[in-house]
Amino acid sequence: MGFSLPELMTIEIESLERTADFDEQDFKAWAREFAANSPSAVLLSGGELRPEGENRYSIAACEPLAVMTIKGDRCRIEALGLVFHIQENPLDVLDRLSEIFRPAFGLETPPFCGGALGYFAYDLKNTIERLPQSAADDLNLPDMFLFWPRRIMIHDRKEKHLSRLVLKIKDERCAPPDSMARTRRTFLNDRRPRERARESTLHTGPPASNFTHQEYLASVGKVRDYIRRGDVYQVNLSQRFHFALESDPYRFWLTLFDANPAPFYAYVNAGSHQVLSTSMERFLLRRNGSIETRPIKGTRKRGKTPEEDAALAADLLDSRKDDAELSMIVDLLRNDLGRICLPRTIRVSKHRRLETYQNVHHLISIVTGDLEPGITPGRILRATFPGGSITGCPKIRSMEIIDELEPNVRHVYTGSIGYLGWHDNLDLNVAIRTAIVKDKTCYFSVGGGIVYDSDEEDEYRETLHKGRTLFELIGAGLSSG
Repeated sequence: MGFSLPELMTIEIESLERTADFDEQDFKAWAREFAANSPSAVLLSGGELRPEGENRYSIAACEPLAVMTIKGDRCRIEALGLVFHIQENPLDVLDRLSEIFRPAFGLETPPFCGGALGYFAYDLKNTIERLPQSAADDLNLPDMFLFWPRRIMIHDRKEKHLSRLVLKIKDERCAPPDSMARTRRTFLNDRRPRERARESTLHTGPPASNFTHQEYLASVGKVRDYIRRGDVYQVNLSQRFHFALESDPYRFWLTLFDANPAPFYAYVNAGSHQVLSTSMERFLLRRNGSIETRPIKGTRKRGKTPEEDAALAADLLDSRKDDAELSMIVDLLRNDLGRICLPRTIRVSKHRRLETYQNVHHLISIVTGDLEPGITPGRILRATFPGGSITGCPKIRSMEIIDELEPNVRHVYTGSIGYLGWHDNLDLNVAIRTAIVKDKTCYFSVGGGIVYDSDEEDEYRETLHKGRTLFELIGAGLSSG
């Protein structure tokens, strides 16, 4: 069943302003004013600049030209003041809608100056593969939330430059909604807003998990049984916590940002719910004809002294178990990229690189390839989604076991957040360390890769190490052993 949007809507630049000497605090203040308080808005940012500059840019966007929400094969599109309902494969619809909007300009504001932003929930896997769906879908949220923004801010954190971009449809069918008037005034005002005073304390309740301690240990044991039988080599298993949250979700996200900076933070205001991601893992980066993925496997907690910290990092680098786990995922991702890349172009440019964050050490690898000509975002996602580092190996059987053992669907956790640009540019994180806020309740999942050599209690403790920042912020007092 089709929809009757025009076959082509040309997008032009209405205004483009650049400001020098613009620091991170200025950007956060702007982002709150024109993005965080809007019903369709995305903010992508990073912590301390990494040596390779993978988190050089921050992006904020709002005021949609179109909004697409997906549940299964049911697609809802809002555009030009109209609503369209389509029952079709959502990745086909995504490609068609991406083609409808065509820019009459180049990449004026790297790395992004138009396209779609939002999230892909882990459960989008069910439209890509035929999988069991026995886990409870208690939140009933979209599998995909994307919007094409009219207003975009790009902050070059290295050069401290800010670009403010306003787009328009050449044949303008409708004016922006009245509710965006205040946003427009703020966006076009050269005066830099002051960041609002933050609440002195967070208003939260105690956390509860969808597993008991013993249930999680038993599930790790079941994964090891599947590995012993030859079904899989590894499976990523997670538990989900939830707690009451009376505080502003954006304020909570800023608090997480300050407490544990990481390269691929994201805040998504989807109206009925908000997504708060503090991820350190890139899923996919596309620039013109090349694509890159950066899987993380292998974790150690940070030490209490410099000596203990160095010893833990060395133990991770020397671990045969973690080496094998990462190598398996690298092979899986090489296979996924092989579906969309030219022959003999896939390379592992870095393997087992140590990266250190506030609470943990991680091992990462970087895999790259040259894309076949004419590859669409939908084809890229079909070949690679969800990321192998958060499913297991082999991927499909691992996802079947996850659905069997985890009580609730994951939603955006271990899905992806980021942008799909109009200029052969794409950047998506892996939505780990990611929370969902709905109806004044925050849902937060943590997990880890299980292999045959895994120890049940160690795996449980690893989930608590990964959630340590959040648990400390809400005063949970959970022990990581």
